[in-house]
Parts: sequence; C-alpha cells; structure tokens
Amino acid sequence: MRWFLPREDDFFDIFERAANNADVAAAALLELVVKFDDLPERAKRIKDLEHAGDKITHEAIDRLNRTFITPVDREDIHELVCRIDDIVDLIDTATNRMVLYKIGEPTHAVIDLVRCLKHSTAVIRETMPLLRNMKNARAIAERCIAIQTQENEADRVMQHAIAALFESRPDPIEVIKWKDIYEEIESATDRCEDVANVLDSIILKNA
Repeated sequence: MRWFLPREDDFFDIFERAANNADVAAAALLELVVKFDDLPERAKRIKDLEHAGDKITHEAIDRLNRTFITPVDREDIHELVCRIDDIVDLIDTATNRMVLYKIGEPTHAVIDLVRCLKHSTAVIRETMPLLRNMKNARAIAERCIAIQTQENEADRVMQHAIAALFESRPDPIEVIKWKDIYEEIESATDRCEDVANVLDSIILKNA
C-alpha cells in the first residue's frame, strides 16, 4: 500500500463539505414539514443528499486509509465524518417514514424538532472552517455548547410531544407512526451532539 502526505486542507475540505451537506439536508427536511407539498420530489431531494453524504464519507475513509500523517487524530477524523453522515441518514429515514406512513398534516412538535435540528446543523457548518486553526479553540468550544443546548431543547420538545400524542391521539396506529418519526428526528439531534463531542476532543488534544 502506498502512503502519501496530503495537503493540510484535504481533510478540512471534507469536513466542510460533509457539514454543508448535512445542513442542506436539515433545511430540506424543515421545508418539507413546513410546506408539506410535493412529498415524493422533496423525499427524492433528501435521498440525493443522503447519497452525496455517503460519497463524502467513503472519500474520507479511503483517504484516511491511504494517509500516514493526518492533521488530527485518525480516530477523531473517522468519528467526525461518520457522525455527520449519521445525521443525514436519520433525516432521510425520518422523511421516508413520513412518506410511507402517509401522515396527514405535520404536528407543531415535528416542526419544532426539525427546527432544533436545523439550528444544530447550521452551527456545525459554521464551526468546521474554524478547525483549520487551533487558535479558534475557544470559538469552537462555544459552538459546541450551542449544539448541546439545541440537543437539550430537542429532548424537551420530544418529551412534550410524546405526552401530547397519548393525550390527543386515541388511534394507536397514529401514535406509533408519530412516535417513530419523532424518535428519528430526535436521534439526528443526538448525532449533532456527538459531533460536538468529537470537536471538543479535537480541541482538547490539539489546542
């Protein structure tokens, strides 16, 4: 196997592309639940973004396997790109569930959950360029806290949403459908927090 030394920008470029893709996917999901029209086309758009995310992840892993010296720990690179990819995978899953379950009008809770997710992905996207210089450690740490705050808010929304489901939806099938969708979106916010944790690890080791 031939090892090579990449340009310093190589992995950082991948991080930024992955984060941008996740943010675009979250924006597409938010537009879907707010407008709730032309669902097959909107679902296809999100599926295309999921495929794009897979390609970015595979590129990162391939480059990692062929690179001897990396700008940050290899484990952190792998974890970072995989957790960002998980965000897009879960967005795609939640979208598929909405289409397959043929849900009616979206609930206020699902819109609030997706807004929490979109806030988180936007912060992740704006944080990635800061990784190029570890003098930005404080700014990165502040953004990690912002991501964690959004995850806590998503937990709060989720708890109230589940309670409201059992109170206001007597049809058990509808309860199961919405609970499943809520859980996929809330899991995506969990993966955003995972990204924040990896970023914290990187600055701890390198700042």
